[in-house]
Amino acid sequence: MNHTAAVYTISDSCAAGKRQDTSGPRVRVMLEEAGCRVIHAAVVPDDQPAIEAALIEAADVLGADLVVTTGGTGLSPRDVTPEATAAVVDREIPAIPQAMLWASLAITPRAMLSRAKAGTRGRSLILNLPGSEKAARENLAAVLDTLDHALAMLRGGGHD
Repeated sequence: MNHTAAVYTISDSCAAGKRQDTSGPRVRVMLEEAGCRVIHAAVVPDDQPAIEAALIEAADVLGADLVVTTGGTGLSPRDVTPEATAAVVDREIPAIPQAMLWASLAITPRAMLSRAKAGTRGRSLILNLPGSEKAARENLAAVLDTLDHALAMLRGGGHD
Protein backbone atom coordinates (compact mmCIF):
# COMPACT_ATOMS: atom_id res chain seq x y z
CA MET A 1 0.00 0.00 0.00
CA ASN A 2 1.39 3.35 -0.97
CA HIS A 3 -0.94 5.63 0.98
CA THR A 4 -0.92 8.08 3.87
CA ALA A 5 -2.73 7.46 7.14
CA ALA A 6 -3.72 9.19 10.35
CA VAL A 7 -4.35 7.17 13.52
CA TYR A 8 -6.46 8.40 16.42
CA THR A 9 -6.88 6.64 19.74
CA ILE A 10 -10.23 7.64 21.22
CA SER A 11 -9.99 7.31 24.99
CA ASP A 12 -10.72 9.52 27.97
CA SER A 13 -8.26 7.62 30.16
CA CYS A 14 -5.43 7.78 27.61
CA ALA A 15 -6.11 11.46 26.93
CA ALA A 16 -5.93 12.15 30.69
CA GLY A 17 -2.67 10.19 31.02
CA LYS A 18 -4.27 7.57 33.28
CA ARG A 19 -3.68 4.68 30.86
CA GLN A 20 -1.01 4.01 28.27
CA ASP A 21 -2.21 3.80 24.67
CA THR A 22 -1.21 0.46 23.14
CA SER A 23 -3.82 0.07 20.39
CA GLY A 24 -2.90 3.23 18.46
CA PRO A 25 0.81 2.39 18.27
CA ARG A 26 -0.01 -1.21 17.25
CA VAL A 27 -2.32 -0.01 14.47
CA ARG A 28 0.40 2.39 13.33
CA VAL A 29 2.93 -0.46 13.09
CA MET A 30 0.49 -2.61 11.11
CA LEU A 31 -0.19 0.20 8.67
CA GLU A 32 3.50 0.97 8.24
CA GLU A 33 4.26 -2.72 7.69
CA ALA A 34 1.58 -2.68 4.96
CA GLY A 35 3.34 0.24 3.27
CA CYS A 36 1.30 3.17 4.61
CA ARG A 37 3.07 6.32 5.67
CA VAL A 38 1.49 7.45 8.96
CA ILE A 39 1.50 11.24 8.80
CA HIS A 40 -0.30 11.90 12.08
CA ALA A 41 -1.20 10.09 15.29
CA ALA A 42 -2.97 11.48 18.35
CA VAL A 43 -5.08 10.64 21.36
CA VAL A 44 -8.54 12.24 21.53
CA PRO A 45 -10.98 12.07 24.46
CA ASP A 46 -14.38 10.39 24.10
CA ASP A 47 -16.06 13.64 23.10
CA GLN A 48 -18.09 13.74 19.90
CA PRO A 49 -17.18 17.29 18.81
CA ALA A 50 -13.47 16.59 19.48
CA ILE A 51 -13.61 13.34 17.51
CA GLU A 52 -15.45 15.00 14.62
CA ALA A 53 -12.87 17.81 14.54
CA ALA A 54 -10.00 15.29 14.48
CA LEU A 55 -11.56 13.30 11.63
CA ILE A 56 -12.27 16.44 9.61
CA GLU A 57 -8.73 17.71 10.16
CA ALA A 58 -7.22 14.38 9.06
CA ALA A 59 -9.32 14.21 5.90
CA ASP A 60 -9.68 17.85 4.88
CA VAL A 61 -6.51 19.51 6.17
CA LEU A 62 -3.91 16.73 6.33
CA GLY A 63 -5.34 14.94 3.28
CA ALA A 64 -4.80 11.48 4.78
CA ASP A 65 -5.89 8.71 2.45
CA LEU A 66 -6.87 6.54 5.43
CA VAL A 67 -8.07 7.75 8.83
CA VAL A 68 -8.21 5.02 11.47
CA THR A 69 -9.69 5.35 14.93
CA THR A 70 -9.27 2.88 17.74
CA GLY A 71 -11.67 2.99 20.67
CA GLY A 72 -15.09 4.33 21.48
CA THR A 73 -17.05 1.75 19.47
CA GLY A 74 -18.69 -0.15 22.33
CA LEU A 75 -21.72 0.35 24.53
CA SER A 76 -20.34 2.63 27.23
CA PRO A 77 -22.24 5.93 27.49
CA ARG A 78 -19.05 7.77 26.42
CA ASP A 79 -18.49 5.53 23.35
CA VAL A 80 -19.44 7.97 20.58
CA THR A 81 -16.87 7.28 17.87
CA PRO A 82 -19.46 5.73 15.49
CA GLU A 83 -21.75 8.72 15.92
CA ALA A 84 -18.88 11.13 15.26
CA THR A 85 -17.86 9.15 12.19
CA ALA A 86 -21.42 9.03 10.83
CA ALA A 87 -21.66 12.80 11.28
CA VAL A 88 -18.61 13.54 9.11
CA VAL A 89 -18.64 10.90 6.34
CA ASP A 90 -20.21 11.49 2.94
CA ARG A 91 -20.89 7.80 2.28
CA GLU A 92 -20.91 4.86 4.67
CA ILE A 93 -19.29 1.57 3.69
CA PRO A 94 -21.19 -0.97 5.80
CA ALA A 95 -19.42 -4.08 4.50
CA ILE A 96 -16.05 -3.15 6.02
CA PRO A 97 -17.36 -3.26 9.62
CA GLN A 98 -19.39 -6.34 8.68
CA ALA A 99 -16.24 -8.13 7.53
CA MET A 100 -14.52 -7.17 10.77
CA LEU A 101 -17.53 -8.43 12.71
CA TRP A 102 -17.56 -11.82 11.00
CA ALA A 103 -13.83 -12.27 11.55
CA SER A 104 -14.16 -11.24 15.19
CA LEU A 105 -17.17 -13.46 15.85
CA ALA A 106 -14.97 -16.44 15.00
CA ILE A 107 -12.82 -15.39 17.98
CA THR A 108 -15.34 -14.11 20.53
CA PRO A 109 -19.12 -13.68 20.74
CA ARG A 110 -18.49 -10.30 22.39
CA ALA A 111 -17.61 -8.96 18.93
CA MET A 112 -21.34 -8.48 18.32
CA LEU A 113 -21.21 -5.53 20.73
CA SER A 114 -19.02 -3.42 18.42
CA ARG A 115 -20.67 -0.52 16.62
CA ALA A 116 -17.77 0.32 14.29
CA LYS A 117 -18.38 2.39 11.17
CA ALA A 118 -16.49 2.98 7.94
CA GLY A 119 -17.09 5.57 5.29
CA THR A 120 -15.61 8.15 2.99
CA ARG A 121 -15.08 11.85 3.44
CA GLY A 122 -13.99 13.32 0.15
CA ARG A 123 -11.03 11.19 -0.93
CA SER A 124 -10.34 9.81 2.56
CA LEU A 125 -11.55 6.53 3.99
CA ILE A 126 -12.41 6.64 7.71
CA LEU A 127 -12.40 3.36 9.64
CA ASN A 128 -13.30 2.66 13.29
CA LEU A 129 -11.54 -0.13 15.18
CA PRO A 130 -12.20 -1.40 18.71
CA GLY A 131 -10.14 0.01 21.56
CA SER A 132 -8.37 -3.06 22.84
CA GLU A 133 -5.01 -3.68 21.22
CA LYS A 134 -5.87 -7.32 20.46
CA ALA A 135 -9.27 -6.51 18.93
CA ALA A 136 -7.88 -3.56 16.95
CA ARG A 137 -5.14 -5.79 15.52
CA GLU A 138 -7.58 -8.59 14.63
CA ASN A 139 -10.12 -6.24 13.05
CA LEU A 140 -7.55 -4.35 10.99
CA ALA A 141 -6.00 -7.63 9.82
CA ALA A 142 -9.43 -8.75 8.60
CA VAL A 143 -9.73 -5.85 6.14
CA LEU A 144 -6.20 -4.58 5.52
CA ASP A 145 -5.72 -6.32 2.18
CA THR A 146 -8.90 -4.77 0.78
CA LEU A 147 -8.10 -1.25 1.96
CA ASP A 148 -5.41 -0.79 -0.70
CA HIS A 149 -7.97 -1.33 -3.46
CA ALA A 150 -10.55 0.85 -1.71
CA LEU A 151 -8.07 3.70 -1.37
CA ALA A 152 -7.00 3.38 -5.01
CA MET A 153 -10.65 3.57 -6.06
CA LEU A 154 -11.19 6.67 -3.91
CA ARG A 155 -8.24 8.33 -5.62
CA GLY A 156 -9.79 7.66 -9.02
CA GLY A 157 -8.02 4.39 -9.80
CA GLY A 158 -9.59 1.84 -12.08
CA HIS A 159 -10.78 -1.65 -11.38
CA ASP A 160 -8.26 -4.49 -11.32
